[in-house]
Amino acid sequence: MNAIISATELAALLAGPNPPVLLDVRWQLGAAEGAGRAEYAAGHLPGAVYVDLDTELADAPGADGRHPLPDLDVFGAAMRRAGVAVRRPVVVYDGGQGWAAARAWWLLRWSGHPDVRVLDGGLPAWAGERQTAAPTPAEGDFQPVTGADGLLDADDAAALARSGVLFDARAGERYRGDVEPIDRVGGHIPGAVSAPTVETVDPDGRFRPARELADHFTALGAAHGTRVGVYCGSGVSGAHEVLALAVAGIPAALYVGSWSQWSADPERPVAVGPDPQ
Repeated sequence: MNAIISATELAALLAGPNPPVLLDVRWQLGAAEGAGRAEYAAGHLPGAVYVDLDTELADAPGADGRHPLPDLDVFGAAMRRAGVAVRRPVVVYDGGQGWAAARAWWLLRWSGHPDVRVLDGGLPAWAGERQTAAPTPAEGDFQPVTGADGLLDADDAAALARSGVLFDARAGERYRGDVEPIDRVGGHIPGAVSAPTVETVDPDGRFRPARELADHFTALGAAHGTRVGVYCGSGVSGAHEVLALAVAGIPAALYVGSWSQWSADPERPVAVGPDPQ
């Protein structure tokens, strides 16, 4: 099953016998508190339920990073409130950047939901009806479980940078250490390869074709059989890169703590410049 869905395909599913649960995860780094919820209230896909990334898809910032894994009880309750059920497909969308939607997609897949996709291009790709009223869906039955695969901690990421390929999904200037607007220090995990997630999408926010993505990641070192991991600033844009890799047919794990956790520990080595080192 493809990890993304077009607006046309989604419209057909919504008219079918088992329409998907819709999750609206609008969020933007640096936006004012409550901005995503306000945008949702101004208009969203019919039947979509708003999910807050900062409080329902992540735990509070701390030693584990700016967007650490959420408490599974909190996450599960949020998903059931939104109507998420094991036997119903789920489609997630955001305002078009794709990062927040990918975070929800990754969490649901990692914690055991079998059928989750992201609306390619997000809300701007949807030409159909929008509504302002918040729905009250029937309680879902999804019970998240700790995923067996797909998650890296700091030690795993360090090892994978040497034994496989570890992609850094942040902008190149943050990877190089030229600037660091958020975290304690700039640079990257030694051995990591710069692979900005913005290079995986077209100007309209839709993913590049699967073949192009496969060629892109292969050129960066994700050869067949190579273990692949991704990190970013705090585990949000990195989830978008894991999604892009899935579209390309390349399985990858996510270091959720990412640079916000790594750089906060002065004992962790930091590389700077354009080369992995």
